[in-house]
Amino acid sequence: MLAEQVTKMNTKFNAVKRVVCRRSRSGASLFSVAMACLILAGCASQSGSRAPVNDLNQSSSNTATQARTYTVKAGDTLTKISRTTGADENTIKRINKISDPRKIYPGLILKLSDGSETAASGMAPVTPTTRAEVRPLDQADSSSSSASAEPSTPSRASDAGVINWGWPAQGKVIQGFTVNTKGIDIAGAAGDPVIAAANGKVMYSGNGVRGLGNLIIVDHDNGFITAYAHNRALLVKTGQKIKKGTKIAEMGQSDASSVKLHFEVRRQGTPVDPLQYLPAK
Repeated sequence: MLAEQVTKMNTKFNAVKRVVCRRSRSGASLFSVAMACLILAGCASQSGSRAPVNDLNQSSSNTATQARTYTVKAGDTLTKISRTTGADENTIKRINKISDPRKIYPGLILKLSDGSETAASGMAPVTPTTRAEVRPLDQADSSSSSASAEPSTPSRASDAGVINWGWPAQGKVIQGFTVNTKGIDIAGAAGDPVIAAANGKVMYSGNGVRGLGNLIIVDHDNGFITAYAHNRALLVKTGQKIKKGTKIAEMGQSDASSVKLHFEVRRQGTPVDPLQYLPAK
């Protein structure tokens, strides 16, 4: 069998060789000669073992599965994220404790794997008491919102000085940080200025997240993001770079029962108490 294949290959080789020589002597273009050489290479490859074939779908899936986290973008759904990253949709729900897939929002960092793989990604392990849960940015309306007294100022975070923070609004804090609220509520009048709490880049500006009204999310250095919800008007666009103190919105009550600013600080995707970072008034 091998001898017959070698004989056939030699016959094809000689035939193509004659074509190449005739074409070359007659002034044929290099393109014609190159095409003949490609035919020769194709004939030769048939006599040996097959070239390995890579499954592109398998390769991309393996690469995506190695990703440990994913930052939600505007227009994303869990199904889309699952297809993009290769991570199982039910696994994403379980790891991130997602009860309502519609409540994910741009800027949210989702875990795609758990256990030892989290440590391999370079992220610090999250203890059960501080583990990020995927819930609406603002749940103050459904929880106890009757607290009118301004919360006491907690101790300052050890990394509070990493960023030069400023208050996003001048009103009184009417709702403190809890595991349910994920942030604080600041009272005010409709149209009051909402200010960027630090230098950064606008990750999201729109009203596509249910329950948060007109929302702005700003990305800062060192893994921090801030969120500003329930605005009356949005004054910056997605992708815009802003400075601390820039007026980015007007306070309102979109998707809220009263005029207020719901403000969050997230560190590496985990909600933290803004009062531990904002300067004393």
